[in-house]
Amino acid sequence: MLKNKLTLYIFIALILGVVVGYVYNMQVIEQYNLKINTADANIKAIDTKLINLKDTTVAEFKTLKAQRVVEAKIKKENDGIREEKLTGFTVLSDIFLRLIKMIVAPLVFTTLVVGVAKVGDIKAVGRIGGKTLLWFLSATLVSLLLGMLLVNLFKPGVTMNIPLPDSHLSTEIKKNALSLKDFISHVVPRSFTEAMANNEILQIVIFSMFFGVATAAIGKQGEIVVKAMDAIAHVILKITTYVMKLAPIAVFGAITAVVAKQGLGIISTYAIFIGEFYFSLFLLWAVIIFAGFVVLKTRALDLVGKIKDAMLVAFSTSTSEAAYPRVLIELEKFGCNNKIVSFVLPLGYSFNLDGSMMYMTFASIFLAQAYGVHLSIAQEITMLLVLMITSKGIAGVPRASLVVIAGTVAMFGIPEAGLGLLIGIDPLLDMGRSATNVLGNAMATAVVSKWEGELGPEQILAEDL
Repeated sequence: MLKNKLTLYIFIALILGVVVGYVYNMQVIEQYNLKINTADANIKAIDTKLINLKDTTVAEFKTLKAQRVVEAKIKKENDGIREEKLTGFTVLSDIFLRLIKMIVAPLVFTTLVVGVAKVGDIKAVGRIGGKTLLWFLSATLVSLLLGMLLVNLFKPGVTMNIPLPDSHLSTEIKKNALSLKDFISHVVPRSFTEAMANNEILQIVIFSMFFGVATAAIGKQGEIVVKAMDAIAHVILKITTYVMKLAPIAVFGAITAVVAKQGLGIISTYAIFIGEFYFSLFLLWAVIIFAGFVVLKTRALDLVGKIKDAMLVAFSTSTSEAAYPRVLIELEKFGCNNKIVSFVLPLGYSFNLDGSMMYMTFASIFLAQAYGVHLSIAQEITMLLVLMITSKGIAGVPRASLVVIAGTVAMFGIPEAGLGLLIGIDPLLDMGRSATNVLGNAMATAVVSKWEGELGPEQILAEDL
């Protein structure tokens, strides 16, 4: 009953957020948006003149440079004022997200240690890990491939016909050029406390697996550690139920801030691209649910029903990390064994971000279409494989996908400046892909539980009565 109420409150908060955000945008934020857009248009016009101006020693060049500095200052000042005006709303979601981040690292550590210790020997850990990675790699490949096929089918960027920018013009997004050394540095923690402090889920997973295997290996003394970790995990899960009560308030703040800042006009401007991307996400949902249905039968649909409020939280806050504690609870209620849930789910947040995977190929090829950069089938497949590797280990946080894309598009002659086309609508797209990430990880955990023969009947807890 309480769960149904929470879902209702989150849904109401979503609607209220859109309404309040629209009103606030029109009454308060619009004047600053107008100044920012005017300054932005002037900067682009000045950049065009600077590109066409061959002689940099003439007075006109210095004048244009000075004008650009003035316009950039106007844009920055109004952007700062706009952010201040939205602080009252963003602080609501910021508090919730900080509370969630406070929970996630210790929750992953304690539950994974217990899970690995209960699994026991390294062979069993390897067997479950092998099945998990098989699903993750298959899901990643399908997501990337589906994004590539659909963006080539819809061709959302073809009609834009944007001229290639000058080489010195780029976005402020840092590129993620992932080398083998960087990947190893990101995966293997140099300090457990540093990994916990930075919420580096993959590093916490690596340490937890070593800790869990070692705990199982020392026998009776290890049983004491497992009991203590299990008790701590239950305490943290209890904290989660308290934090989740704030979810509707956080959802209201997050949605209000997005609509107030961007306005509903941005939806109409990019309506075709947004519509085609969300249609692609719904197709990916269908693929994920069908794959789950093959293994779980009708229980796959029951699982979707159980995690719907967690997906709503991820959708509203634009981060799948916000839904992690709730998904963990719902999977155990669904009948998944605790040792499987605590092993598979944390890995999913680094290796199985299905929505983000689809977005990477969809957005990258969209930019190529917008600039008229022709990519052969071989190049697109190469891009898919590059994204498949470079995306591993990215956190389920806003803008992570853009960072990976920024580091990939330059390899294929696609201007990095094109990311400016996506920055404005990225919050709207991030919402959909975060919810998809939650669905993909939950389904993966349930499937691996079934494969291991560890999926029992649904559990009804007292809080659900």
